[in-house]
Parts: sequence; structure tokens; C-alpha cells
Amino acid sequence: MNALADQKLGAADIAALIRREISKGSLQLHDRLPPERVLSETYGAARGTIRKALTHLEKEGFVETRAGSGTYVVHKPDETSTNAIRNATPLELMDTRFALEPHICRLAVLHGRHADFDRMEDLCNRMEECLDDPVAFSEADTDFHRALAECTRNGLLIWILDQIANVRSEDDWTRMRHLTLDSRTIGIYNVQHRQILNAVRTREPERAANIMKEHLETARLSLTRASET
Repeated sequence: MNALADQKLGAADIAALIRREISKGSLQLHDRLPPERVLSETYGAARGTIRKALTHLEKEGFVETRAGSGTYVVHKPDETSTNAIRNATPLELMDTRFALEPHICRLAVLHGRHADFDRMEDLCNRMEECLDDPVAFSEADTDFHRALAECTRNGLLIWILDQIANVRSEDDWTRMRHLTLDSRTIGIYNVQHRQILNAVRTREPERAANIMKEHLETARLSLTRASET
């Protein structure tokens, strides 16, 4: 588990790297992860960031933290889903998001609560502070889209969005993120995220779905241009 020395890794990136080690079997069921201090040195990140990454993995069912003992792998990789995640291209990911996320917006209007919208507001604020920090923006962006899915109260949709997040942690997506996430693009995404939240908060399902389509189309065009360079 070696971090790239020239990259700033956020909690989502570190969680993705550890998740990948688990999925490919380098870390196996019942293995104990190294202590936080060692993980901090390995990934060049603060211990608080490591703790947040482990919390992500625990919520996803990959690890379990046992008081006074350590953090253990509790996930047994499924080869079919692992291969689907590993082999998905960024543009395949966008097609999947187009199929799901506009309707997630509609369901969020139906089932979302004020506390959900407040959390998404906080995430919009976080993203708007990250114009010059693609790693931090990407982490908050992933959290925003998951929070939107959580508004649906649909466990299957939330699980599918988590698999999409796993694809976004793969090498191809990471490379594309570095090519596409400049301050101008982040600024456009921030406006769109804010518009999606406002439409969901004011209970306008079709408006929310249409803005999500516009947002995903912007991302698709950005990926297409980057893949041609």
C-alpha cells in the first residue's frame, strides 16, 4: 500500500486505495490493517484523514474497527463486481450516471428531509471553497452525490451509487480528474450543484432532474475532450 509521493491524497482517495487492496486480495478477510500511525506515514496524510478514510470503509462494510484491537478486513471480494468496477471506463461510468441520477433527483424531492438538505448545503459550501484543490473538491463532490442518493431512502440505489464511487477511484478516473478539474470547471460544477440542491429543496422534481442531466452532460464533454488529448 504505497501512496504516490507527488499527490495530495484525501480521505476518499485513501479509502479507495485500501478498498482496492481488499478487492484484489492483497488484504484478505480477517487481516488487520496497519495502525493509524503507519497508514499516516504510508499515505502522507494526517491521522484525522486516515480515520475519516477508515470510517468510509467501515460504513461500506469493508472493514471493522474493534476497540483496543485495531481495524480488520470484513469484506470478501466478489470477483464479478470487482471486474466490472476495474474494467469500467470513465465514459461508461457517465452513461450509468445518466441512467440513474436524474431519477434520484426526483426521488430526493419526494423523500428528502430538511436535515438532508442542510447536509447538502454544507457540502456545497465545502465544494465552493475548493476551486484550487481538485482532490478536496472531488471528495466533497462524491459526498454530495451520495447524500443526494441517501435522500431517496432506497438502499439499493445508495449501494449502486457506492459502486459508482468505487469506479471513480480507479486509475483511469483519477487520471481524468487531474486532466479535467481546473478552477473554471470546478466553478461550473459548483453552480450546477447549488441549482440541483435548490430545485430539490423547493420540491421541483423535473427541474432537479433536468439540471442533473445538464451537470452530467458538462462532465461527459469534459471527459471526452480530455480523452482526446
